[in-house]
Formats: sequence, C-alpha cells, structure tokens
Amino acid sequence: TMQPTAGHKAHPLSSFGTRALVLLTSAMSSFGTLFRVTTFGESHCPAVGCIVDGVPPRMALTEDDIQVQLDRRRPGQKGAGSIGTARNEADAVQILSGTEKGVTLGTPIGMFVRNKDMRPHDYGEMSQVPRPSHADFTYQMKYGFRAASGGGRSSARETIGRVAAGAIAEKWLKEKYGVEIVSWVSGVGDIVCPESAANIDTITRDQVDEHMVRCPCLETAEKMTDCIKEARADEDSIGGVVSVVIRNCPIGIGEPVFDRLEAKLAQAMMSIPATKGFAIGSGFEGTRMRGSVHNDMFEIMPDGRMVTTTNHSGGVQGGISNGMPIVLRLAFKPPATIGKAQPTADFMGVATVLEAKGRHDPCVVPRAVPIVETMAALVLADFCLMQEARKQSAPPLPIEIAPFFCDVSMDGAVRYDGIPIAPGGGDPAAARKAGLEAKKFELEEQLKALTIALGASDQCAFV
Repeated sequence: TMQPTAGHKAHPLSSFGTRALVLLTSAMSSFGTLFRVTTFGESHCPAVGCIVDGVPPRMALTEDDIQVQLDRRRPGQKGAGSIGTARNEADAVQILSGTEKGVTLGTPIGMFVRNKDMRPHDYGEMSQVPRPSHADFTYQMKYGFRAASGGGRSSARETIGRVAAGAIAEKWLKEKYGVEIVSWVSGVGDIVCPESAANIDTITRDQVDEHMVRCPCLETAEKMTDCIKEARADEDSIGGVVSVVIRNCPIGIGEPVFDRLEAKLAQAMMSIPATKGFAIGSGFEGTRMRGSVHNDMFEIMPDGRMVTTTNHSGGVQGGISNGMPIVLRLAFKPPATIGKAQPTADFMGVATVLEAKGRHDPCVVPRAVPIVETMAALVLADFCLMQEARKQSAPPLPIEIAPFFCDVSMDGAVRYDGIPIAPGGGDPAAARKAGLEAKKFELEEQLKALTIALGASDQCAFV
C-alpha cells in the first residue's frame, strides 16, 4: 500500500472505502443475478449500450431479433411526431460479442447503439438552472459534477441498453416456456382505456401498435392523442398509466423473502425514468375488498393443471408465481422538461424564470411500452434460471414423507412421483388418495410402536 509523503494528506477514502466505491459504481448500473445486464452511456454522448451476462448458449440471435423492440422505443417513429419528441434516432443496434454465426456462445453479449441526432448546445442556458422535478439538482449534489447536456444517466436514452438486453430475455422466455409479455397505454391524464377493450387473455402487441398512442381502444386512443397535443400546444406535458400482462409464466418464479417476484418487478419498473407508482393484481382496489371476495379459489383443469378461478393476486402468491397471468400497472409522471415559463432559482440561489429548451416528449407512456415489456422479461429470465438450477439440483425427498408432497412443477400440473393427478376426483385421483391414506395409517402405526418402545425403555432406565 502506498504511504503518503511528508506534507501530503492521505486520500479520505480508506482501502475499504475504495472497494465499497468500486462495488457501488458497478452495482448502480447493473441489474440481475444470473441473467445480468450492465448499461452504459448518456443522452448526448457518442453511444449507448450494454453488456449482458448469463444468456444461455446455442440460441439463435441476430440484430433483427433485438431491433424490433428498439424500433418501438426509438424517438422519431413514423406517425408519432405530433405526440412525441422531435429528436430522430435510428437506434440501430450492433452486436459486438457473444455470438457467432447468429448463435449465442454463452459468453457476455456486448451491444452498441450510436447517438447521432445530439444537440448538447440546447442545454447551455440550463447548465446553471436545475430543471424543476428533474434530476439536475440531485445529480449535482450527489457527484459535484454532472452531464449538463441533457439528462445524462437519468435520461431515457439510457433505457436503450435495457430494451436490447430485455429483447434477448424475451426471445429465450418465449422459446423455452412460451411466455408472452404485452404492455399497453391504459391511461393518459384523466382519460382511461375501458377494461373491456384490453382482454388480458388475448391482447397482442399488434393490437396495441395499431395506434401511435399504443392504446388498444382506438376511440380512446384518439382522445388520448388530443390530450397530449393540447399539452404540447400549451408547452406543457401530461402523465399516464401503462398496464402489462405476462402470460404463461412458469410456476415457482420468485425467491423468498426479499427477492419476491413482485418486489423485483417493482424494482425493475420503478427504475424506469418518470415512474411514480406500481401495482400488481387488485392493487389499491384490493384494500376495499373483503378476504372472502379477494381470495382466489383453486381448481384442477382437465389437463391436470391447478389454477385459480379469479386472479386478484395478479399471478403472484407469497412472492412466487402461481401460473396465472401476472398483471401490473405503472404510473408515469408528466415529463419534467417543458417549454412553459416557470419561476425557479439557479444554483447561485438567484430567482429566475426557466423556459426549457431541447426536444422532449410531452407524454412518455407511448414509448414506455417496450421498456416495460423488456424490463419484465429481464426479471423473469433471471428467476427462471435460478429455478431451473434448483429443480435440477434438488434430490428426491425421503421415502417416508415423499407421498405427502407433490413434485416440483413449473407448468402447474400436480404430480406425485411423476404421476399426474386427474381433475374432479376421478379414479386415478381417488386411488392416489386411498394410497396416501394407507401410507399415513402405516406411518402412524409405526410412530405408536416407537412411542411405546421408548416408554418401556424409559421405565427400565428408571428402575
């Protein structure tokens, strides 16, 4: 360890503090445990991108598989100019590593997207005036320096890396388990999409993308468009709600107790810029219901899967997926950067009036849809890899207790020693029940005999 020379003060960071800082620096831009993504880049730097660890090998993967979601996220989409930012980026992704001949190697996948339509000079006047409700003030206070051109790491440009990584996760989940993730705009301002227009069992991305607002009800989508246009004409902004459904999620995903599935989903969603609220299943509406109404009752389907007759839990019970659709809702605030004059103060404490420059969305929810989908995919892919490892490594239960516990199942079918239970109490189910009762009686008799023997032994010892 280097020692300070005479007259030179040691750096205030100890060796422990240095190691802690290194860990913090790496952790704050990374997400996931086994399926792990680290993003890099700022809104007006030369490029943004990510490194993805943990992608299973031998999966077909090209830039085209990733570009689909990036195109849905990118600024300057055709037809969205009247409700979106004027910035126009192709956001063309390039895979730098981790694949060969269009197939994943199982090694880290590096991806790169170049920024082209940057205008850092738009932010010159705002370098000394923190934008109200933006990250300018907090980043400056935290680091003593910041990317004054745009939002830096707090900008939505950072989400390009997440979307690219999540597109890979989506592809693996679809091919491995048949998972489908669909998100849509369910509210803008006071305008709400009717629940009847968004059937969580059948809604598709094609239906969502029929309108540039990404609301599946076209009549409501037009009202939302008018609302966003009115906010833009007034040099203002408006917030909204994004809903998402995850279908065919394997059972058993989520880790007790601090890594519950809904906790990780909430972390993922609340890390998206401009999010202000998260709800799963019945959400806050569930607080007005009685338990007898809110409880989701079980039944066995003809194919042997155990399901619930309702889904107030939103597909998660005890922090673990139960096989039902996972239903989430996210609240997005109005974008902070607006052209409307606002009285505020600069970093010198001098009162001033800010009329923000730059190109910004008057409402973020239409372009947030693919970000929400891919963040959900990152959470599921990580947990699925954990559960697959647990399932493969778990030894069989001792024969004395095995008959009373069904097998580990990620597809929802209830099996004992690999034999599925028939629905409705049919002959196979009745036979299995009779066998379990006989085994229970046998074990109880063995316990009685053991208790008697122990009692006799104790009496002999006393004498």
